[in-house]
Amino acid sequence: MRETAYAKINLALHIRSREPDGYHNIETLFAFCEEGDELEALPSAMVDLRMDGPMAADLVEEADNIVLRAARLLPAAGRGASIRLTKRLPVAAGLGGGSADAAAAMRLLDRFWNLGLGPDRLVGLAKSLGADVPACIRSVTARGEGRGDRVEPVAATGLTGTPVLLVNPRKALSTARVFQGWDGIDRGPLRADWIDGRNDLEPVASAMVPEITEILDRLRAQPGAEMARMSGSGATCFALFGSDADRDAARCAIAADHPGWWQIASRLR
Repeated sequence: MRETAYAKINLALHIRSREPDGYHNIETLFAFCEEGDELEALPSAMVDLRMDGPMAADLVEEADNIVLRAARLLPAAGRGASIRLTKRLPVAAGLGGGSADAAAAMRLLDRFWNLGLGPDRLVGLAKSLGADVPACIRSVTARGEGRGDRVEPVAATGLTGTPVLLVNPRKALSTARVFQGWDGIDRGPLRADWIDGRNDLEPVASAMVPEITEILDRLRAQPGAEMARMSGSGATCFALFGSDADRDAARCAIAADHPGWWQIASRLR
């Protein structure tokens, strides 16, 4: 059996406050791309994990991958699975890659082991793995509040099928460091018209990785680009386009000037 770990983007990310425990109270709009990492499960006497793909080398030092931790949360005494993770998304990139991998593993093993848990129970189990994992369980457009773990699906009117281009300068960013750099100013709530929203972490991340500003400038200058923004804590940026042709032309133009940047052309789910 196979499952896709859909890439997550934040169409907007408003930070409202810093809590005493160091976490942040946020308001965000999650959306998901059709592409992402891929997981496969095969019969095995025990649970093990193998990794391949262009970004797998960035995970080799992880002693306890989040996919294995996700598997251990499921009520599967005596069951095994050999899990293969094909890592295509960059690590520490603002795409929820690890969270998406964990969520996909839980969906996959729920089917593979015929547990019948379903999304609601998986969301409850996933909360201990990180703030983004509950949203990644369903991988549908949703509003997130609190730490991002209070998730409410919203109608994706006009969003499903929208062409999107993701660009990353191949520089990892620490989520914790970026959040720590937030200036503490509440710039207002996330309203229904998210297109006029913002990502409050863009200034911090751009100071750490100046290429973010260059990527956003390039995306906004592309014909057919309807909006461009950084996702999560960066360094991945994205642009929504009016057509596949405009998106693909933008990808070719950016790749010609910056062949070292990572890109993926997709659509929103």
